[in-house]
Amino acid sequence: MTQTRFHSLTGGQRIAFRHAAGTGPALVFLPGYMSDMAGGKATAVFDWAAEQGRECLLLDYSGCGESSGQFADGTLSRWRDEVLALIAAQCAARVVLIGSSMGGWLMLLAALAIPDRVAALVGIAAAPDFTEWGRSEADKARLAAGETVFDANPYGPEPTPMHAAFWADGQASRLLGAEIALDCPVRLLHGQADPDVPWELSLRLAEALRSADVQVTLVKDGDHRLSRESDIALLLRSIAELP
Repeated sequence: MTQTRFHSLTGGQRIAFRHAAGTGPALVFLPGYMSDMAGGKATAVFDWAAEQGRECLLLDYSGCGESSGQFADGTLSRWRDEVLALIAAQCAARVVLIGSSMGGWLMLLAALAIPDRVAALVGIAAAPDFTEWGRSEADKARLAAGETVFDANPYGPEPTPMHAAFWADGQASRLLGAEIALDCPVRLLHGQADPDVPWELSLRLAEALRSADVQVTLVKDGDHRLSRESDIALLLRSIAELP
């Protein structure tokens, strides 16, 4: 069954997901901020997993894509718990978490909650702590006062909002200031022409991770999305080569 299905949470939210059965560890793709499971990288991973007979799980966070809820109510903690609920409900064995941009932050938070179930991590322009390094002091003051801050959106016609609750939860979920107690293999892919998440952040993340098996791959002309054919090939190769 690979069509969209829905998982009902205790609070009444219906989380949209696609799941393909297969051998493990299951590949679990975590989209970025205001993204969903219909994106090119998520779809490519799902199709590749089906070809390889690998188990794969895609999902839309509440307030995103086909899931119920309002985006303004979303926080990292809420979306992490949704990811954990879907893994518990759909994946019988261990998982490889694949996180794009904000999904790379969620990937780390989810892995810290279930370290024994995580076989490996793959970050694509992973953006942990972006509520801190990605905001000016003026923005932080407005967000701390309960305002919503809007940013120009290079990927669509509408500005991108950051809501005060998301920012506050993000500030409470920062990871880069201390050791990140994960020991699984980690692969970090980052474009050096990324205008949104500095590629140096992947080096900071590699240093913070406790795991000794961390590899960073830089794509000199790669942008933030890393969704070109060559970028997708690199992503799939990185997944396939995991120990």
